[in-house]
Amino acid sequence: MADWIEETLARGRLGRATERVLYVLRDEPRFVSYATAAEVAGRAEVNVATVVRAAQQLGFTGWPALRVELRSRYLASLSAGEVLAEHSGSDVDPVRAAVRSDRENLRLLERTLEPERVRAIAAAIHGARSTLVLGSGTFAAPGVQLSHAAAIMGYDVRVQDSGGTALANSLARMGEGDLLVVCDLWMLPVALRRAVEIAAEGDVAVSLITDRRDSPLVPLAGNVVAVPSEGVGMFPSLTAAMAVVHAVLAELARIGGEEALVAVRRAERLWERAELF
Repeated sequence: MADWIEETLARGRLGRATERVLYVLRDEPRFVSYATAAEVAGRAEVNVATVVRAAQQLGFTGWPALRVELRSRYLASLSAGEVLAEHSGSDVDPVRAAVRSDRENLRLLERTLEPERVRAIAAAIHGARSTLVLGSGTFAAPGVQLSHAAAIMGYDVRVQDSGGTALANSLARMGEGDLLVVCDLWMLPVALRRAVEIAAEGDVAVSLITDRRDSPLVPLAGNVVAVPSEGVGMFPSLTAAMAVVHAVLAELARIGGEEALVAVRRAERLWERAELF
């Protein structure tokens, strides 16, 4: 994070008040990752409007969006044990804390989400010849929901839950006109990064759901949606990422129209015939 701030400071022409804000961001990463705009303004000895302008000069819509990024970067720098220590003692009831944390994540998502980015992912799936969805470990869960529901609506969307040669074979069958959707949260596995690089080299379009705008995958993706992901224990929360997937599916149903409805009814008839439920 310090390098990111230093690069911005090196460009100059920011003004002394804005520079003071950036110095606070650089020097106190833990503090700014959960502070309000007013608290940052107080620490930098500027007004709140200056904090907002600083966030905008870093490419964000305002302080809430920047704080989500700062918090994600800070937590991504910690190990699982360090993340657990970060949250230790914060609440006597971890169950209620988990619910409150996810509620806050959804509140932040609503304030910072750019709906056109979600619509762009849906449009990319709608227009793709086929779509492959990737995620690692528990972070593959949003992809499972996306692939299952989209397939019911008639879209050729598959989730890849294995790596190695199986993933390589799937990528080998993809080319121009296909789409790769990736869920990248917390720490980025090398295999996932390599898969995206291979896809991009093969003219496969890439859409990304991530909790860090500085993810190495961002430059390779045509569509990027940033989500908050902080949990209360040692692992990130998937609630905001799942909400984005639900929004993508709702948009797919809208643009799919009658054709999507026909596909859903066909699937339901097959379920009945197979006595699945």
